[in-house]
Formats: sequence, structure tokens, C-alpha cells
Amino acid sequence: MAGDIKKVVLAYSGGLDTSIILRWLEETYHCEVVTFTADLGQGEELEPARKKAEMMGIKQIFIEDMREEFVRDYVFPMFRANALYEGTYLLGTSIARPLIAKRQIEIAKEVGADAVSHGATGKGNDQVRFELGYYACNPDINIIAPWREWDLSSRTDLINYAEKHQIPVPKDKRGESPFSQDANLLHISSEGKILEDPWHEPDYDMILTRMVSPMAAPDKPTEITIDFEKGDPTAINGEKMSPATLLAKLNDLGGANGVGMIDIVENRFVGMKSRGVYETPGGTVLFHARRAVESLTLDRAATHMKDELMPRYAEMVYNGFWFAPEREMLQVAIDKCNERVNGTVRLKLYKGNVMITGRKSPNSLYDQDVVTFEEDTVYDQRDAEGFIKLNALRLRLGNKLKT
Repeated sequence: MAGDIKKVVLAYSGGLDTSIILRWLEETYHCEVVTFTADLGQGEELEPARKKAEMMGIKQIFIEDMREEFVRDYVFPMFRANALYEGTYLLGTSIARPLIAKRQIEIAKEVGADAVSHGATGKGNDQVRFELGYYACNPDINIIAPWREWDLSSRTDLINYAEKHQIPVPKDKRGESPFSQDANLLHISSEGKILEDPWHEPDYDMILTRMVSPMAAPDKPTEITIDFEKGDPTAINGEKMSPATLLAKLNDLGGANGVGMIDIVENRFVGMKSRGVYETPGGTVLFHARRAVESLTLDRAATHMKDELMPRYAEMVYNGFWFAPEREMLQVAIDKCNERVNGTVRLKLYKGNVMITGRKSPNSLYDQDVVTFEEDTVYDQRDAEGFIKLNALRLRLGNKLKT
């Protein structure tokens, strides 16, 4: 296959690993490499990636700001499902991979490339997410996964390879990194090294970059309101914002109040367990605020069915099946359910907590005349007797069979 590859589009961060991959692809496949760097809000200056690619002789370099598309077309649809993997993880890394994969395939078509490549390891979930995305967008694409092919098995091997091929190695990359991080506008994940022992309590002040720890958060709560239209947030404190701008603002507000850190052990799709520390301040605020406005506007049965479907939806996203027909089918039902999810939520952020203090909606199903404990004329409490007896009928019959 090596002789058949003429041009490959590499998902390129500009870091040491993908720079080594860039040179390895050229050396191993004798092909032209095109680099693609996506700005998904990782908070890093991306122009150094361009300079490094140019220094390494790359002629076609794509660096694109995809923050709005990422939040509007991937994060917000996923949040309409209230998706939580294994009850805790807001899927921050998972949801970024299909967008990168889709754009890589589009670039491959634009430049006439016959292959794509990524820097995910053979032990993780990202290799699956990238490659399922590639195949969904182009069933005939060639995929090169260097970590599954090369014989570079240690940090020392990587640095030796870099030095042999005149790839600059920053001083901070020569030592063993204490953990590995991946970031985008929705979250930052920290995994590996010192975090691999699930009993070891790390120094969270050293790890956290988007938020303070709850213990270091201010003693005074921050109160905000969030407006929703058809399930998506549109304004903070009455100020309309674009999707990416709004999520960035929620990151600032949540992060300053210690909201959104989880330390979890999860089940990877490839079969092993892994431990990670995830920072999702804006997403955590958004998750609780959405549930609050849904509590007013969604019918009981619709709410419960949505909650039943959520774990399946979350698993699809986690495992990389964003472009699968079953996820798209579920999305239609979820979006239909969100048509009435309009309104405003008031909340307080305080030392890691998101406290809902009020919610209102023009589509509210909450009827104060019905629920009041005071005297009313719209609800006959005697109706409950027949309702209870009908629901108890099978229990009463079953009990008679026991005697």
C-alpha cells in the first residue's frame, strides 16, 4: 500500500507528535503531506503550527476557525439530548472528532489526496472516532494510523527520531510529561501518567487550566440568566450571543466559580478502563440550565422517553457513530422534542455548584391553578380514588394468587 499513496491529509496540531508523524509519512510512504489544523477553541495560538509546517517544507497548509460550526452543529445538537456517557461525562473530546474527520475528507477531495492520517494511539477511542468519521464521509478513503504501524514505542524513541530528522524539540518536551491534555471550546481532558493510578489524588491546581478548583472559588455566588430557543441557549443576562461566544462566556463564568470538574474512571470502546480529569465549566452550566427549562416545557412521557434514549445517544457519540443512521434518526426525535423548549433560567454559580433559582417559559406546562395546595376549582381530588384503584388492580390480583 505504501507505494500507492500519493498525497495524504494529516490532522496536524503543530506539536511534537504530529510533527514526527508528518516526517514519518513522507519517509515511509514517499508521499506529499497536506496539513489541516482546526481551531475548535483549544485556547492556543495556531499560527506556530503554520510556521512549523512551512519550516518542514509543507506546501498546502489548512488552518481553519471552526468554533462556530463546532458549537452550533455538534455541541448544541448533542446537548439537546442531555447526553451524558456513563452518567458523568459530557463528551467533550468525543464530539470534536467527527467534525475534524469530516473536514479532513473535504480537504482530501479539494486537494486530490488519496489518504488521511491522524495521531491517535492504538489504545484509545479517538482512532475509532476519526476512522468511523472518515469512512462515513468517504467509504473508499485510505487511512494511515502511524501509532499502529511504526516501531517508535517510547518518548525516547520519538525524541531520537525528531533529532535525527531535524525536527525541533522544545525543552519542555524533552522530559516526561506528567499527563496528556486535549482541549476544545467544550472541555479540557487530562489523562495518563500520574493519573493512571485511580487511587492517586492529583494536584488539581496543577492540572486545571480552564477553571479554579471549587475550594479556591470565590465566597460570593455569581447569578446569571440564560435564554433558550428551541432547546439552544441564545443569550446570557439578556445579551444575545453567537453559539461559540456564548459557550466561551459560560466557560469564563463557570470556571471562575469552580464549576465543571470531574475525576472519573470510564469504559473505553476498545475494552479497557481509563481514568481522566475533565474540565467542562460552560457545558456543566448549560446542562443544568437546559434541564431546568425542559422541566417546564416538556410533557412527562416525552421527558421520560428522552431520558431513556439518552444513554444510547451518548454511547453512539462516545463510540464515534455521529454519522450513523441511528444517531441521525434519534436526532430528529430529539429536535422535535425541543421545539417547545423556550424560556429563561436563573441560576447561581457557587463553589462548584450550579443552583437553579428560577425558570419561566411562554410554553410552560406548569399550571399554578392545578398544583396549588390552596383551595381550587379545577381539580377534583376524589378522582384520584378511581385512578389509584385502576392502577392497583394488577397488584391486588397478583396478591390473591400468592395466598
